[in-house]
Amino acid sequence: MKELMNRALDLARLRGANYADMRVVHNHTENIAVRDGVVESLNSAESEGFGVRVLVGGAWGFASSRDLTPGEVDRITDQALEIAHASALVSGDRVDLGPAVTSQGVYNTPLKTDPFTISLDDKLTLLMAADAAMSKVSGVRTRRSNISLMREHKQFANTEGAFTEQTIIETGGGIQATAVGNGEVQTRTYPNSFARQQVTGGWEELVGWDLPGNGERVASEAVALLTADACPSNLTTTLVLGGSQLALQIHESCGHPTELDRVYGTEAAYAGTSFLTTEKLNTLQYGSPVVNLTADSVRPQGLGTFGWDDEGVPAQTSPLVKDGLFVGYLMSRETASRLGRVSNGCMRASGWNRIPIIRMVNVSLEPGTWTYDDLIADTDDGIYMELNRSWSIDDKRYNFQFGTEIGYEIKNGKLGRMLRNCTYTGITPEFWNSCDAICDADSWVMWGTPNCGKGQPGQVAHTGHGASPARFRNIKVGVLK
Repeated sequence: MKELMNRALDLARLRGANYADMRVVHNHTENIAVRDGVVESLNSAESEGFGVRVLVGGAWGFASSRDLTPGEVDRITDQALEIAHASALVSGDRVDLGPAVTSQGVYNTPLKTDPFTISLDDKLTLLMAADAAMSKVSGVRTRRSNISLMREHKQFANTEGAFTEQTIIETGGGIQATAVGNGEVQTRTYPNSFARQQVTGGWEELVGWDLPGNGERVASEAVALLTADACPSNLTTTLVLGGSQLALQIHESCGHPTELDRVYGTEAAYAGTSFLTTEKLNTLQYGSPVVNLTADSVRPQGLGTFGWDDEGVPAQTSPLVKDGLFVGYLMSRETASRLGRVSNGCMRASGWNRIPIIRMVNVSLEPGTWTYDDLIADTDDGIYMELNRSWSIDDKRYNFQFGTEIGYEIKNGKLGRMLRNCTYTGITPEFWNSCDAICDADSWVMWGTPNCGKGQPGQVAHTGHGASPARFRNIKVGVLK
């Protein structure tokens, strides 16, 4: 494979490329779903191919193929060069990649048990046990359980001397119970929204979530929500968000607006641009002094954890918001150079037939100092909400509205009555400046978001978001019934 990669790079150089790189990707996925005690689907898929990216006259060209042969490598490299030459005819800023990237090495996801070595019988036994636990609760209309696995083997080389090889393994899954009655449809999931928590790691992660042991609780809560009191309407109150819901809040109102391609307008058609324009860097008070947001690709279990990004930039950690002040972006080599910085390794492609674009790595809210019990006890009046049900945010990532699966009233420092159809709304910097308490590392979890869409043609990325429960003051809740 290295010979084929060198062939492409040598040809690109020979025919005038200022820079070239090649990725070879082999992807294997497995998805199993059980519905109401019956296997609903069982899918296993593999894909292998390569992509060549070249820079000519300050403009990009990219082409790809699934045919890993010398002749096809030559053809695809020529095609990428032709596209770059055509792109260079269009007026616009010329690409500057900044310092050379010369990474070398091998990376493998740390794990104890490769999930692909677990038998199908064992996987189905786990899902059926979770389904059986949910079936104990009367009033549940539909039960679902699932397992989702991914292995990605990737090789990267460029004309600056980089050559890296890495294998990323992800393990995911979850359960969901839906109840219908009293004019309501209510759903509870575990351990994450939409019945799918996913992490980089092995089979031991899925076993640790104990899906069967949580089945009866999840089903009971779905039924209880049918007759629970509705979230109060148009109320301004104190809001405590559970870690999973906060993870999606981070994803939408912190991760996406810090993507530097959105700021420069090169990503606009899919979900918009960003309010975080460059004059706000190091000047905007994005949140209160307790808010610290970090981009990293090194933390265990994160879906944004790897050895190198798809430009060969090493995994690293960089601050986005420090003590409430906005201090950093998610960057590529090209966009970082425009800003006078060096890439923090956020370029990823969803496969061999897609060009890398800026994607979230692990964008996390750093833990605070509060225990969960102390935070609730310190809250006289408010609402606790957890697990996402719906979301909406404008194309600048500024105004948002979220709905959650479940909520609980907080009165005199204690969780009280269950609440259904909970929603809250806000404006991004106002919301984060209202944060006055964040729970500590004991409550901090690396949550997985394996379904982030961006780009045209579309790409689905897997991102991580570490969070623990946090408190926000003077938030408007109950904006929709």
